[in-house]
Amino acid sequence: MYEDLIETKIASEDVFDGVLLHVKKDTVKLPNGRTATREWIKHPGASSVIPVFPDGSIILVRQYRYPIDQVTLEVPAGKLDSPDEDPRFCAERELSEETGYKADKIEKLTTIATTVGFSNEHIHLYVATGLTPGKQHTDEDEFINVVKVPMKEALEMVRDGRIIDAKSVVSILMISQQQKA
Repeated sequence: MYEDLIETKIASEDVFDGVLLHVKKDTVKLPNGRTATREWIKHPGASSVIPVFPDGSIILVRQYRYPIDQVTLEVPAGKLDSPDEDPRFCAERELSEETGYKADKIEKLTTIATTVGFSNEHIHLYVATGLTPGKQHTDEDEFINVVKVPMKEALEMVRDGRIIDAKSVVSILMISQQQKA
C-alpha cells in the first residue's frame, strides 16, 4: 500500500548492548534504490498507569530524570520485565511499587510510540480506578514522591509546560476528555 515509503534492512550491527537500551546501526535500502544508515534504540516496551479518584483527581509521581537533568511530574510507569510480559500486569506492578496504591479496575487507554525517529519503544497506557492506599515499595535506585493533583490543575500543568512527559500528557488529556463525556 505504501511501498513508495518502505525502507528495507540490508545489514544490522549491534553498537551497544546495555541493561535497558540496545543501540543498533542498520544499513537500509531506500525506496529510490539508494542506501542509508539508520541508528536506533531497541527498547523492551513499557506500561504506564494514571490512577484516578472518584472526585477526578489523579496521582502523579515526582522524580529526577537524569537524561534531561530535571525533576518531572509523571504518571507511574516502568519497563516490561520481558518481551512477553502482559503490559496490564506491568501497569499494576508499577502502580503498587511507585505509589503503594492497588486498583479494583485497570483499563487500557491506548498504546503510544514514544520517539519514532530513533526508538522502537511503545508504552501501553492504562487508567486505574477503585484505588486502595498501601505502602510504596520502589526499586532501590528509585526516589519518588507521590503527589495527588486535581485534574483541573494537571491540565494547567500540561498547558503551561510543568508536565512535559509524553505518556503523562497523553494520559491526562485522554482522562480529562473521558471525564467531560
